Amino acid sequence: MASIKLFLKSSVGRKFLVGITGLGLSGFVLTHMAGNMLMFVGPEAYNTYGHKLITNPFIYIAEVGLLAIFFVHMGLALCLALENKKARALAPSQKPSNCEKDARLGSRYMVHTGILVFVFVVLHLITFKYGPYYPVSYHGVEMRDLHRLIVENFKSPLYSGWYLFSMVILFSHLVHGFSASFQSLGFFSVRNCLIKKMGWAFAFIIAGGFFIQPIYGYFYGGN
Repeated sequence: MASIKLFLKSSVGRKFLVGITGLGLSGFVLTHMAGNMLMFVGPEAYNTYGHKLITNPFIYIAEVGLLAIFFVHMGLALCLALENKKARALAPSQKPSNCEKDARLGSRYMVHTGILVFVFVVLHLITFKYGPYYPVSYHGVEMRDLHRLIVENFKSPLYSGWYLFSMVILFSHLVHGFSASFQSLGFFSVRNCLIKKMGWAFAFIIAGGFFIQPIYGYFYGGN
């Protein structure tokens, strides 16, 4: 037990936790993006999906767990960023590879993009989770019309513009963060360019999937 505590207090241990929580959050945004794709199927499919989620008896446990993962990830990442800032000097004899240069360039702005993502998440929750409740019924079951709420917000140029900007920030965060999570867990080194390509691919899938939703909602939503 003592050795575990020492490991978690060490820089390596904290990087390990940041990596684990980062992959957990990456899995969440992937499933969230995939679920949101039901808006293209139609209001009934999307609203039924949302209703099944919020009526799940384990929803509160899942929300508390996700919140804990989010704050652990953010808190430890900030601590590591401050430590790295103090010890960033590179020995003159060391020449980083192209992948290492890309990693350092991406990691330089991880705190900034992470904070902006956090701001987006808070505003996103206020807008949708605690936004207006529009009732709708399908096959005798009343539920919340989330599809209507989404379309109403995406019809606003201001909100859609903010949403698209936030997805660009999320893309930037995931490009480095996804690959860095695997590196923190020891699966790949910073010199491995394959994991960098995986980070780019994952970021394109996530941000691209979210990116088309406000565009569709603004131009075609409700039609």
